[in-house]
Amino acid sequence: MEPITTITSTSIPIMKDNIDTDQLIPKQFLKNILKVGYGHHLFFDWRYDKDGKPNPDFILNKPERQGAEILVAGDNFGCGSSREHAVWALKDYGFKVVIAGGFSDIFYMNSTKNGFLAIKLPLDQRKILAAAPADAKITVDLPNQEVRYDGHRFAFAIDPLWKHKFINGLDDIAITMQYEDQIEAYEAKMPQF
Repeated sequence: MEPITTITSTSIPIMKDNIDTDQLIPKQFLKNILKVGYGHHLFFDWRYDKDGKPNPDFILNKPERQGAEILVAGDNFGCGSSREHAVWALKDYGFKVVIAGGFSDIFYMNSTKNGFLAIKLPLDQRKILAAAPADAKITVDLPNQEVRYDGHRFAFAIDPLWKHKFINGLDDIAITMQYEDQIEAYEAKMPQF
């Protein structure tokens, strides 16, 4: 995983509640077994018209919103099915952080396992972030557990273990490999059959 410490970026607000995983990445695009190639299909039913042409009214298609790494959303983000592809699509599009009022448990765990930062903030704070102009920068400071924008400082909570993993770019395999010497020593003591 790529370490995450401080991210300063423009943002995209989609302040809808209950954005589910089928809205994030519809079922017809789940055929790929890789973690890449999903970004083009993110929010597909909202992003494209019935002919497959970009919907000019949808915020992801606005030229001034291109390159944003922070998504600001409503409550209960990532509800619905357990598809890990939803996180893959967000990351593949270019998002590194989603700030919402809450997350489904499965979506949150899929996020942490894939190096995608999911931050919970109350509605009044998210409304301030969502009102940021297209060129405004928001800073997510993971070491200090703070979101900063235009003089505002919003504290957020994160489990210390997940914070450590994100800051150090560690996934479960990397953590296991920290014990490689002990694993090899144990395996050397095992009887050979």
